[in-house]
Amino acid sequence: MKVVDSSQMRAIDARTITQYGLSGPVLMERAGLSVVRRIKELVQSPKNQKNQGNQRKQKTIVLAGGGNNGGDGLVVARLLKNEGWNVKVHFLQAPQKASPDCKAQLETAKKFGVTIVSTPPSRADFHAAIVVDAILGTGLSKEVSGKLNQVVEDVNRFGEEVVAVDIPTGISSDDGRVMGIAVRAGYTVTFGLPKRGHILYPGAEYSGRLFVEDIGFPIELLTGDDLLCELIEKRQAAQLIPERPAFSYKQTFGHVLALAGSRGKTGAAILCARAALKTGAGLVTLGIPGEVADVFQSRVTDEMTLPLPSNSGSLSVKAGELIFSFIHEHADVLAAGPGLGVTGDTKKLLPDIIRACPAPMVLDADALNSLNGDCRPLAQAKSPVIITPHPGEMGRLIGKKAADIEKDRLGAALSLSTETGACVVLKGARTVIASPEGKTFINPTGTPGMAKAGTGDVLTGMIAGLLAQGLPPEEAAVLGVYVHGLAGELAGVRYGLHSMLASDMHNTIGEALLSLKSEGEKSGE
Repeated sequence: MKVVDSSQMRAIDARTITQYGLSGPVLMERAGLSVVRRIKELVQSPKNQKNQGNQRKQKTIVLAGGGNNGGDGLVVARLLKNEGWNVKVHFLQAPQKASPDCKAQLETAKKFGVTIVSTPPSRADFHAAIVVDAILGTGLSKEVSGKLNQVVEDVNRFGEEVVAVDIPTGISSDDGRVMGIAVRAGYTVTFGLPKRGHILYPGAEYSGRLFVEDIGFPIELLTGDDLLCELIEKRQAAQLIPERPAFSYKQTFGHVLALAGSRGKTGAAILCARAALKTGAGLVTLGIPGEVADVFQSRVTDEMTLPLPSNSGSLSVKAGELIFSFIHEHADVLAAGPGLGVTGDTKKLLPDIIRACPAPMVLDADALNSLNGDCRPLAQAKSPVIITPHPGEMGRLIGKKAADIEKDRLGAALSLSTETGACVVLKGARTVIASPEGKTFINPTGTPGMAKAGTGDVLTGMIAGLLAQGLPPEEAAVLGVYVHGLAGELAGVRYGLHSMLASDMHNTIGEALLSLKSEGEKSGE
């Protein structure tokens, strides 16, 4: 599903009106109808029927601003009033400053007998009421201030059931930031397409349960090639799973060489290598420092090992010749970084490997840290590159603070991908993917239980395993990230969010793939 920012949504809205002849008031009416339908579902849910009763929940207060978002809220108020609900509108804008469509809805609501006041709601107004937030909508471009601060505080403190129209007041549609203060909605009803602010944190948390409603926008405007950001959906991920032909053997599914591990960090290498196998790679060889080879030999079962020249428990620069020889003769994919360590040798070795490697690469952790803030080897690589940094690693790579990257995750990933030509997987909540062609993807899967050492090493191995099976870099990244998050969710259910380990995800990767495979078979019926 496409995901848009505020300017893209405005353009879709404008083209629908001017090019297709569907008027603003018609769109507003349909938006209001969709919100009312969701409010009725909320009231009729078993939880509300049991705990609070249908009659009490028919009390509704609508907080309306003077823009088109407020107009949507006024439609909601009129429709509910017409069905006998106890409705009160708090119109938080001078009427003369309202947009033309909002003014028209204000006058219509008055004719239908809707109670409309110009004062903010009191604590008593909130009691046993559904609160409809229709104050600001997607056009917010500055921080919430003045009297609205207190209104938002009161909604968050006293509101029992809060339904946001389009997007919660105070959340940026473009990046999910809280603009000073924001409404915490239990439900958000948006129109046409989800906005970035609904999907990216913290906006995702403030939006609650999200409903995306069809109000009549032309389908070609919602699916256009000019909309380059997508939310990864289960069916989309399912269609990317590589086939497993009956007539095949281990080389059919590729050989991954994983340059990983060093003294004290052997576990990261095992996590990476095993994940590649669990995701479907036919063969995995661990390229490891020779000084710690005995440690690996006692732990590996399905993986093979390639002891390499080492220096103080980490790879030596002298390992380069053997690495290139092995890749030329055996490997289809190179994964590098988990537990590798950062030394003077790795800082010399890794840039040369990246520039000259003849196989596709997945670079994570210390492979990126060993670049020492120099992105040029990525841009000079002769084979496709996928990098999988978390914000700290990206910050070290491009000379920025992790906090600055978190402010615009999509923009940061896209900028680095454009600069280097690499496919960028920026890990975190939520993980985003950017391709050199300008496309971005937001991943919806994952769980707080994955905020633990080693889960990134698992992801590196999974993406490498998919590359080895022949998926193009963008598809390998999209499917790898989605399945990684889904495996984390399953591990969280099985082991608990506090107790799950990265290694537990090895036990749920297969379950995640089976779940997706089942979804793909359903969609093909």
